[in-house]
Order: sequence, then C-alpha cells, then structure tokens
Amino acid sequence: MANNKSAKKRILISKRNNLQNRFYKSSVRTLTKKFLTDLETYKISQSTTDKEKVQIGLNSIYSLIDKGSKKNVYHKNTAARKKAKLAALLKTA
Repeated sequence: MANNKSAKKRILISKRNNLQNRFYKSSVRTLTKKFLTDLETYKISQSTTDKEKVQIGLNSIYSLIDKGSKKNVYHKNTAARKKAKLAALLKTA
C-alpha cells in the first residue's frame, strides 16, 4: 500500500486511466465487430439502407478512435492503422 499522499494520488489516477482506456478499447472492439457484421450483410444485399448503416457505424468507430488517440489511449499510428484497415474493408465491399 502507498505510504505518502502523492503515491495514493497516483494509484487513484492510474485506476481512473485504466477505466478510461478499457472503455475506449472495448467500445472500439465492439463497434468493429458490429461494423463487420453489417458489412457482410451489405455485401450480400447491396441496398442503400445497409450502406448507410455501415457508414454510420464507421463514423462512430472513427470518432471513438480519434477521441482515444487524443486522450493517449491509442498511439497516433495505431489509430491511423485501425482507421485505414476499416476504410479498406469498406472500399472492397
């Protein structure tokens, strides 16, 4: 256990940051899985409503990745790589 005030504060800060990191990373993973399933249905149906659904999902993933990158959850290159990979998947559809 921490012995001084600053060590106690660092423990609280690291717990807060851990929760924040876990929120962003798990949300991005969840939305990515949902995006991939929507993308598969779009590949089969080729309807405009499915395309809009896929685009909305992609926008929300981009938003979370950018916010996570801004808060140092993701390195900027990691964020760019994730976004590029998703964009390439959409382009092939």
